[in-house]
Amino acid sequence: MATVAKDFSIEEKLTAVLTLQKIDSKRDEIKTLKGELPMEVNDLEDEVEGLQTRANNIDSEITSITDYIESRKTAKKEAEALIKKYEKQQDNVKNSREFEAITKEIEMQELEMKLCDKHIKDALVKLQEAQNSKIVAGERLENKKDALVVKKAELDKIIKETEAEENELIKTSDKAKEKVEERLLTAYERIRNSYRNGLAVVPVLRDSCGGCFNIIPPQRQAEIHQRKKIIVCEHCGRVLVDNDLNEAVKPF
Repeated sequence: MATVAKDFSIEEKLTAVLTLQKIDSKRDEIKTLKGELPMEVNDLEDEVEGLQTRANNIDSEITSITDYIESRKTAKKEAEALIKKYEKQQDNVKNSREFEAITKEIEMQELEMKLCDKHIKDALVKLQEAQNSKIVAGERLENKKDALVVKKAELDKIIKETEAEENELIKTSDKAKEKVEERLLTAYERIRNSYRNGLAVVPVLRDSCGGCFNIIPPQRQAEIHQRKKIIVCEHCGRVLVDNDLNEAVKPF
């Protein structure tokens, strides 16, 4: 919270908020240096996680299909064994009724063998599709992992190079806020959060607002240069300062 004395002059208030702006703009430069890397890293991490889950699901599917094929092969062997058993029983039947009953059992087991063959054939097709999907998913996963390693290395390098400076800027910014009038600080933060470039205090450059570039009337420019009241751009709402003050204020 700002702790500025109420009797500070307008020029001093403008100097304080302009100093804060320049410090925060330096912080913004570091964020710009990082660019979209943090978001890209997060997106790639999500993609890798999703593809890994996909790969795990495919592995589970392959295991399930393989187990099913083995169960059908076992069922076919059992049917073959029963056929041999029934064929031996046919040699010892006492009447035609028993012979017909055993013949029906043999036919049922032969049908079971054909059904097992069909199930195995269909399952082998699904297994091949799953294995192909695994190859594609594996390649995509490896590509995304490689891309993630590269992006993280880029981001880590920038963070390492700028971390100390960024931390120092945060501290400097916090100290600078203490010198800004509370109402002005509230307005500054509101305006700053309204624009992607974070500019809430801008100079008048070439007769125009340094934020939205709309023309500032000469009378308005004269008032800004006098520094007797805080003036905002009627188009974008940013706080306006004269370029002499802007050039004079050094945040460090």
